Amino acid sequence: MQRKLPFDCEVLDYPETVQNPFSGESIELSPDAVAVYEVTMGANMLAEGVSDPKKKEHFYKTVRKGLTWFRKHEPKAYMVLLD
Repeated sequence: MQRKLPFDCEVLDYPETVQNPFSGESIELSPDAVAVYEVTMGANMLAEGVSDPKKKEHFYKTVRKGLTWFRKHEPKAYMVLLD
């Protein structure tokens, strides 16, 4: 059964081990979780790089959707990678 994703993203066919850049902790994510993580982190980077408040809010809205999805579907991965 495939989980509903919080936004459109490309899901590849293989899991991946992802490392928290700050703590160094790693966790293996399913393909759909990898896709949500990548979009969430990318949106966060874009939000930090723009000065236009509307664009910033758009990117942070995506970040919040990704974080909410992780808290619900991947709580352990959320604690390792995003908390």
